[in-house]
Amino acid sequence: MIEVIGIDHIYISISDLDRSEAFYDRVLLDTLGFRKNSFVLGGDPHVQYYNRHFGYVLRPARNPRLHDSYSCGLHHLCWRVNSIEDVQAAARRLNEQAITTSGAGHYPEYAADYWAVFFTDPDGLRLEITNYRQERRERHDRW
Repeated sequence: MIEVIGIDHIYISISDLDRSEAFYDRVLLDTLGFRKNSFVLGGDPHVQYYNRHFGYVLRPARNPRLHDSYSCGLHHLCWRVNSIEDVQAAARRLNEQAITTSGAGHYPEYAADYWAVFFTDPDGLRLEITNYRQERRERHDRW
């Protein structure tokens, strides 16, 4: 059996590269500690954010329609951080950078130890940062 061991990269099509790059610089570089590079592929400029685990790439959209979370396709993207305190710190940092968020909150309807902050990118993609919950840790460790 072949086992998937992680996500390698995620590509996001965006309507305005400068606007999205400024937004994701605040989220991924300044808040979540990613690194960044840029490249051209097929004549299109790309901006890649990356950490030890995966890349998150911005590329120009070919259709100017904004993201609709309730159409077929991606509903939202959630990044995992280590702890509840990390979720709270991320929410504070995003708010300090003028990114509108839900604020860090406890969501026991999802799991007893579920904490998250929710926000949206400039094209309407729903984003979330959540903590590494006990159930996820146990799933990993006892697989």
